[in-house]
Amino acid sequence: MEVTKMSKKIIMQLDELTCPSCLTKIETAVKNTPGVNGDSVKVLFNSGKVKAEFDDGQTSAENLSSVVAGLGYEVESTKVKDI
Repeated sequence: MEVTKMSKKIIMQLDELTCPSCLTKIETAVKNTPGVNGDSVKVLFNSGKVKAEFDDGQTSAENLSSVVAGLGYEVESTKVKDI
């Protein structure tokens, strides 16, 4: 699979994560979202942050927030920047 240049980086602040399995569940769902660079996905357990790079031609910050919210986790805020 050819890797395309990702054009955006998102940082989502979640409500407190309570177990390590939460981390795996979120990471897998975000990695499997079309347009996301799977190697860039990081879920930080202690701070409750999710970081990922994505191609805004294939997905959006709103979609990624919806993916996480759909798993039952509250997304408190998002920051998006060009990379």
